[in-house]
Amino acid sequence: MIRYLKRGKDVQVRADDDAKVRATVETIIKDIEQRGDEAVRQYSRQFDNWDPADFRLSQAEIEAARKSLSAREIEDIAFAQKQVRNFAQIQRDSMQDVEVETYPGVVLGHKHIPVNAVGCYIPGGKYPLLASAHMSVLTAKVAGVPRIVSTAPPYQGQPHPAIVTAMSMAGADDILVLGGVQAVVAMAVGTPSLAPVDMLVGPGNMFVAEAKRQLYGRVGIDLFAGPTETLVIADDSVDGEMCAVDLLGQAEHGPTSPSILLTTSEKLAHDTMAEIERQLKILPTAGIAAQSWAAYGEVIVCDTDEEMLQKADEIASEHVQVMTRDPDYFLANMTNYGALFLGPRTNVSFGDKVIGTNHTLPTNKNARYTGGLWVGKFLKTCTYQRVLTDEASATMGAYCSRLCHMENFAGHGEQANLRVRRYGTRAEVPWYQPVPFEA
Repeated sequence: MIRYLKRGKDVQVRADDDAKVRATVETIIKDIEQRGDEAVRQYSRQFDNWDPADFRLSQAEIEAARKSLSAREIEDIAFAQKQVRNFAQIQRDSMQDVEVETYPGVVLGHKHIPVNAVGCYIPGGKYPLLASAHMSVLTAKVAGVPRIVSTAPPYQGQPHPAIVTAMSMAGADDILVLGGVQAVVAMAVGTPSLAPVDMLVGPGNMFVAEAKRQLYGRVGIDLFAGPTETLVIADDSVDGEMCAVDLLGQAEHGPTSPSILLTTSEKLAHDTMAEIERQLKILPTAGIAAQSWAAYGEVIVCDTDEEMLQKADEIASEHVQVMTRDPDYFLANMTNYGALFLGPRTNVSFGDKVIGTNHTLPTNKNARYTGGLWVGKFLKTCTYQRVLTDEASATMGAYCSRLCHMENFAGHGEQANLRVRRYGTRAEVPWYQPVPFEA
């Protein structure tokens, strides 16, 4: 039996919050479409108190940011980027172009073609999330994207040097200091000072996620990456301290970040809740984490691993940390998750910052139908065909003609008929009529 010891915010209340966000974002998009750079600058002043002469950083400003970091900091960024680049390259190498003769004289194939221009949003208002530069800019670079625009909001009134350095080291072509909805919209629709991109990627708060949702179709997006989510699946092989640390480690992202404990041990559930209260008294980011835990935290107790599996697939969380005696059971059987973290030796923070898998992952149950950002998201798999012989053209033409007329497409059918006349032995085939079958 599945039972809740703690429930999060009511679904209807969340829906009301979402409606307010939608209306705000819609207004900003329309304004930037109409007024361009002027509107972008107005919203930057309004939301970030940021009004530089140019939102785009010069090479001198980028170099100054790098020089402000210590050698240790630069080496740590380089280490993380090496892990991300390595795994992204392995993924890219797994994607092969294909060309094959599928029927005598008929050659079909596909190519993986990079998107021409990508806009990467790097969150950085409350926390300078320089890791998002690795995950978006660097992965796009491995995919072969020719133009990469990367932007992050100002941090405490200036460009954050580590974010700027990470974007530069990852290979961004244009680096902007611009945040929020105004940054995402500017990259998508373009302004007199910024050419539009073809695709938007990167995580963000609820406003950034909503902007991507509303802009989808005009540009491509990676996925709907809203406020972060974490699900800890645990049994009594671990303790409350570890579960609490891993829940609060994600709850500190923002006041709307769900953190859920799913366990077969009621004792562990109570121990974890008590440990969370203890840690919230000493956690430096408790001001945010406490709000998140109070409004969106949940504790669910199940009788069996099978029940936990069922509930976990229903939740379809962005991050799923599995700390049970047999974590491979969940690897083998779970179907809905952004990323799995198997066993107590790893954790979501490793994935967020350094280990090499991408941290831009599906939220809001979107893991039911998509995985996270990876090198393949920046590639369009495009097919092509060629017909090498007259005989193959006439044969395909005859079948195509009859199939087109079954659908009442006379013009389509004539495309096929023409090939039968030109490349076959049946010049008498009438216009706009199906090619008769010949035994």
